[in-house]
Amino acid sequence: MVLAHAVSQTSSAVLITDACLDNGGPRIVYANPAFCRMSGSPLEQLVGRSPRLLQGPRSDRALLASLRQPLEQGLPFAGSTVNYAADGRPYTVEWSISPVRNADGVIEHFVSVQNDISARIAAEQERRLLLQALDAAADPILITERDTRVVFVNEAFARLTGYTAGEILGQSARMLYPSHQDPLFQRNLRASLRQRLPFRATFIYRHKSGRPVHVEQSIAPVVDATGRISHYISTGKDVSERVERESQLLEMATIDGLTGLYNRHAGSGMLRRLVDDARRSGHALSVVLADIDYFKAINDTHGHKAGDDALARVGQVLKASVRADDVAVRWGGEEFLLVLP
Repeated sequence: MVLAHAVSQTSSAVLITDACLDNGGPRIVYANPAFCRMSGSPLEQLVGRSPRLLQGPRSDRALLASLRQPLEQGLPFAGSTVNYAADGRPYTVEWSISPVRNADGVIEHFVSVQNDISARIAAEQERRLLLQALDAAADPILITERDTRVVFVNEAFARLTGYTAGEILGQSARMLYPSHQDPLFQRNLRASLRQRLPFRATFIYRHKSGRPVHVEQSIAPVVDATGRISHYISTGKDVSERVERESQLLEMATIDGLTGLYNRHAGSGMLRRLVDDARRSGHALSVVLADIDYFKAINDTHGHKAGDDALARVGQVLKASVRADDVAVRWGGEEFLLVLP
């Protein structure tokens, strides 16, 4: 009595059939309320009928055919297939079938415990579709846990960094960033993410070969059902070519092409800033203005190519001689300016 009450109350669907395998059997002798709800059929419409009434176009025929041999041998069987409710609705069911023997060991019934796993299957399919979509995306995508441990990278990200997915997964994302990353940049990143705000900036990745890769990247926190940050997702675009062009343009705008020193425009700005700094701090500042004597005679005697070679050589000497904080400028023609804090 207690067992029958427990079976009727369980949330799992329970179906009991007789053990007759001939003449279209076995046939249903009992279904608990959970099974009736799952199948959409009241008990009186199930009793005496074959469980085949639940089958339809998407049912796994090969699996169902393989069921007969274990039943004949009195062995348990587990599987999953698509069944159909009374209203025609398909649902995926996971079930296990076990023989029920009497005191003499003779099989009298089969009991099947079933669960509707349609929601789980749909969630798995949705997850697979999402992962396929992320992997097919043209832009690099990286997903990490809160502690920066990498849990997903797409193919574009692997190409960007030179690492395979297997080399990155499970590692800290910090392996991709050079150790000299700007501390202020890191503080701004952490502050933004702590406030659960997206952070967008140009990151410098370290390619597997060691070369830097500039990535215009956006990082956003992912919040779980409890409202707690569980992951971070990063999407980006390789902007290394653009950064290189901008660097070249900046260099063209500030560096004298012949000597490799700062040009007059850039040097004038640096001179003003260093003079202002010296005035505020009270520290000494030296300025040296020099030129190449008899430079016109070099051009007139040996030609302009020789004059250019002389200017370039002087530029090399000055660059090699000044300290890191000093400024060497080609002031104009054969004139050179040194600003020495």
